[in-house]
Amino acid sequence: MVQFTFPHADSDWEDLLEEVTPCFVACVEAVSRFEDVLVVADDRKRVEQLLSHVSQERLTIISCPSNDTWARDHGGITVFEEGKGVLLDFMFNGWGLKFPANKDNLITRSLHLWGVFGDIAKENPYVVLEGGAIETDGQGTLLSTTECLMSPNRNPHLSFRETEEALTKYLGVDRFLWLDNGYLAGDDTDSHIDTLARFVDPQAIAYVQCPDDQDEHYAELKLMEQELQSFRTREGDPYRLIPLPWPTPCFAEDGHRLPATYANFLIINGAVLVPTYNVPEDEKALEVLGECFPDREVVGINCRVLIEQHGSLHCISMQYPAFRK
Repeated sequence: MVQFTFPHADSDWEDLLEEVTPCFVACVEAVSRFEDVLVVADDRKRVEQLLSHVSQERLTIISCPSNDTWARDHGGITVFEEGKGVLLDFMFNGWGLKFPANKDNLITRSLHLWGVFGDIAKENPYVVLEGGAIETDGQGTLLSTTECLMSPNRNPHLSFRETEEALTKYLGVDRFLWLDNGYLAGDDTDSHIDTLARFVDPQAIAYVQCPDDQDEHYAELKLMEQELQSFRTREGDPYRLIPLPWPTPCFAEDGHRLPATYANFLIINGAVLVPTYNVPEDEKALEVLGECFPDREVVGINCRVLIEQHGSLHCISMQYPAFRK
């Protein structure tokens, strides 16, 4: 099951609501072809009308207040302990106190209380953590950025060692790959890893590469690439690194650069959804990620409007295992 928290007028999407709504509808349509979809809506009737054509057997719409739409960061994170699922409801504070998050921080709690997640147990770690800040290989290795997880506005009470201990305790990881470099202009998250580098399997990482030495990102992303080249798998081998196309720069109306990235793909049952931005590199990105996931259908989703609010496809989604009702 994949969660989306729908945009509404009482959010930062107010001026772009007509443009962004079709993007969310397209995402729900695409996911519903392969698995169940959970939609959190401020106005259930409005969203029901928008999604009336989607298979109702695979669609659950729940009324719940929200500040914004970034389910990757306010959604619950699922782990398994002795074969049983546990829903971790980490604290969400608006990416280090940058934006209001009082409603978003209660969404997972509310959904759990209402039985949306079935009989799964829920824990509340007293740690601020966004899903977009972490990437794992599913075998105990965690990839992240120090810029984000060591932000003083997230967990100022935790040292670097204590941060690793907390991640080990709650997520069960035992290896850490830390990036000290890497950013995208326009990003509000302090370099979330899901905009920069992603595991495509336990031995391979797809990452953002900037080949233009005149681009403002060139030096920083070159340093990030060198860090990735220095990383080793659990077996001691270098990772197979897959550079992703560098999209033609996208800009907002006021001239600031937007954080377009093909690293923000979403893996679902039988498919991988890839954000596109109406730029020439879109086709190559679909090709590259198709080679990374040869056993999955590759589906491009036009996410140009999402980067107007500095996120993309992976950022608006959160996956969960099938729950027992």
